[in-house]
Amino acid sequence: MHEWWDNFYTIVSKGDNIPIVAMLFIVAFFLGWGFREAARNDKLIEQGKRDQILKDMQR
Repeated sequence: MHEWWDNFYTIVSKGDNIPIVAMLFIVAFFLGWGFREAARNDKLIEQGKRDQILKDMQR
């Protein structure tokens, strides 16, 4: 397993690939944030508070 990790780290740590790796973390963060907001909005809709969604988005 160490050989696999060494090869992976060698490729990922090259200067040209560092922004791509950072972008993967950023995309994962915002994707998680979007799913959390979607779940929250679904709960508000089930509670009959559809107007609250727009108010929350405008703050």
